[in-house]
Amino acid sequence: MSGYNVAIVGATGAVGARMIKMVEQTSLPVNSVKLLASSRSAGKQLQFNGQALTVEETVPESFEGIDLALFSAGGSVSKKFAPEAVKRGAVVVDNTSAFRMDPKIPLVVPEVNPEALKLHHGIVANPNCSTIQMVVALEPIRKAFGLKRVIVSTYQAVSGAGNRALKELHDETQAYLNGEEMHAEILPTAGDKKHYPIAFNALPQIDVFEEDGYTHEEWKMIHETKKIMLNDMDAKDIKVTATCVRIPVPVSHSESIYFEVEDPKATVKGIQDALAAAPGIVLQDDPDHQIYPQAHNAEGSRDTFVGRIRPDQETPQAFQMWNVSDNMLKGAAWNSVQIAETMHKMGLLHMQ
Repeated sequence: MSGYNVAIVGATGAVGARMIKMVEQTSLPVNSVKLLASSRSAGKQLQFNGQALTVEETVPESFEGIDLALFSAGGSVSKKFAPEAVKRGAVVVDNTSAFRMDPKIPLVVPEVNPEALKLHHGIVANPNCSTIQMVVALEPIRKAFGLKRVIVSTYQAVSGAGNRALKELHDETQAYLNGEEMHAEILPTAGDKKHYPIAFNALPQIDVFEEDGYTHEEWKMIHETKKIMLNDMDAKDIKVTATCVRIPVPVSHSESIYFEVEDPKATVKGIQDALAAAPGIVLQDDPDHQIYPQAHNAEGSRDTFVGRIRPDQETPQAFQMWNVSDNMLKGAAWNSVQIAETMHKMGLLHMQ
């Protein structure tokens, strides 16, 4: 049976490992899988569907005969090799920030703006993990009641900063419990001057600070939301602001989302109904029985979990909700593969 030849770039990383799992479980017809990484990782063996595959060094020729290339190896790698993959006939789904704000490249969450895929020229960008789960939850509300304003505070898992950050969390936790000194070398962000412990702590910095006092993660949430929902990263029709915080949770981001709608007839029940009927969402909203989304329960799931929906008692047409999703799956690996599945269904993915 014919199928797609797939390459996974960054296969040895945290997201790459999950991309392998998502391709194992995909509804796409797959003929072959090639695992690519840096020269340091070349030669390692990883499992795909019970078969040992050898990781190869990423070079331009790696993409000969490839139909679909999933990238998650850092922005510089994507900028260097994604055009090479496209030149050789592949469609690239890129999980880095390299192309997200390029107006010519679609930024896609399949539950929200699949029609944007029709505009691709070989590359599709996967949004930031915290943005993805937020827009999945907001889109049904926007469709049903309109959306005017969003204020989000995130509680983001350490895995969003990579495997080294996860190790740092584990090492610091053990040191703290042993009464030993903690040594921070990565968080809040490896590229900044100072590093602080994440164990038993909350760090209100994800990525570097911009001149206006917002971090780049917050900037991404603001402008990616506008591009995904309104096809314009600077659109004024929806006002968005964000505060992004790293907390000592291994996997799954949590978000507190305040939003204002256009329809004065919107109710909590109406919002719950819209969310319950939407694809990719699990409604967990029963405060009488203490049922609400939790990071532990979301880990390993492709869904976005929403609960604690309630009205703002001081502001008409304003509500709040709690939103949790596995940042490594829906926030990265699964959304990338889901984009490819959607392109396949739309006839936008082709075998060479």
